[in-house]
Amino acid sequence: MNKTQLVDCIQAKLGEGATKKCAEAALGAVLDAIKDAVRTDKVQLVGFGTFEMKTRAARTGRNPQTGEAMKIAASQTLSFKPSSVFKTVVPTKKTCKKKSCAKKK
Repeated sequence: MNKTQLVDCIQAKLGEGATKKCAEAALGAVLDAIKDAVRTDKVQLVGFGTFEMKTRAARTGRNPQTGEAMKIAASQTLSFKPSSVFKTVVPTKKTCKKKSCAKKK
């Protein structure tokens, strides 16, 4: 689903009186609020999940081509953890249907 399809879905859920422009503005407002808030705080949407900035510590890694050690600087990354309700609706683990993946007894 892309942004246009999501706007169409929001418009349909809002009802007959909602315009596409109104639905797009609502989506934009929600996304902007999440982007602004996650910079300084954890954003928790009950029933959906939690957006949070996490800090990765500096560490030593290896250059895959040469094998020599190199320093990897500390960085920040955005993390999303789905809620338990969301996990029941959308399974997060992939299941393999091949015979080779089946547990051996």
